[in-house]
Amino acid sequence: MTDDPVPENRLPFRGWSPLVGGVLAGIVLRLIYSGKAGDAYAPMMQSFIFASPVLVAVVTVYIAEMKSRRTWSYYFLMPALANILFVVGTLLILIEGWICAILIVPLFALVGGIAGIVMGAICRVTQWPRRSIVGCVALLPLITGSLEQRLPLPYRERVAMREIVVRATAPAVWRELIDARRIEPGEIGDAWLYRIGVPMPIAGIADTQGGEHLRHITMGKGIHFDQVATEWRENESVSWRYRFADDSFPAGALDDHVRIGGHYFDLGETQYSLSTSGGHTRLRIRMKYRVSTRFNWYAGPIADLLVGNFADVVVRFYARRAEQAPKPQPGAAS
Repeated sequence: MTDDPVPENRLPFRGWSPLVGGVLAGIVLRLIYSGKAGDAYAPMMQSFIFASPVLVAVVTVYIAEMKSRRTWSYYFLMPALANILFVVGTLLILIEGWICAILIVPLFALVGGIAGIVMGAICRVTQWPRRSIVGCVALLPLITGSLEQRLPLPYRERVAMREIVVRATAPAVWRELIDARRIEPGEIGDAWLYRIGVPMPIAGIADTQGGEHLRHITMGKGIHFDQVATEWRENESVSWRYRFADDSFPAGALDDHVRIGGHYFDLGETQYSLSTSGGHTRLRIRMKYRVSTRFNWYAGPIADLLVGNFADVVVRFYARRAEQAPKPQPGAAS
């Protein structure tokens, strides 16, 4: 093959065939990787997370090189674009959710772009795009996807801590921590978790059952669960653990890959503590959470950012509510 420039396409959209081929290859592999968490061919497997953008890139460059030699920038940009469109395609045919799609697009685009450069270099060295390379890349995730679930998942437990000084008394802050009703989107909707598609909370209603202090949490799309107090020191501190029912997360409410209490992510104990500071109240939150993937080097920092940002937003939410709450009249019970 020569390094002649790409000829002008005579047919409409003819130049799109490498892009279409790469996107279709990725979607086919995603359909194969439709297993449940912990089973073979689950989409959160490392076999899929790395192999799919590589396959999309290899197919894209292969089809392009069959027509004519491409530039180095093409090798990177077109596979990166193909991977972005591949993720969009999984959304359109409803096999992927918005949350996972938004989080994985940067990784897929970068890996796909690098793989495209490597494939382009191979094509230049061998002087022709090799079909055998495409076959090997397509075969590898089919083999590893049947074996990877036998390996134990890494366990990464992290803690997010935030604090804020509230211009209100400890009893006023405590009342908001224990019972928060009619939560409006404008109060908490700027958290990144909710911006990428996690349903927003509606209420956290206080209750006592069987000697346990509870909060009944309701969220959009029918999500509901309980927070159960493991520590309770009125006006000083409370620690919540999470209790989920079989129907806590209705189908389609959350991506299965990021469901709380699931195979790959969970929330541990969340603690709030209050202390008086110069007539104001210092509110602290301490959230434990778990990330268990074979690509924790990527998923872990994302979880740190999202959970840390959520902790920031939630302490500001309680602070605003406590500061804006009506002051109790003299002689009234606090």
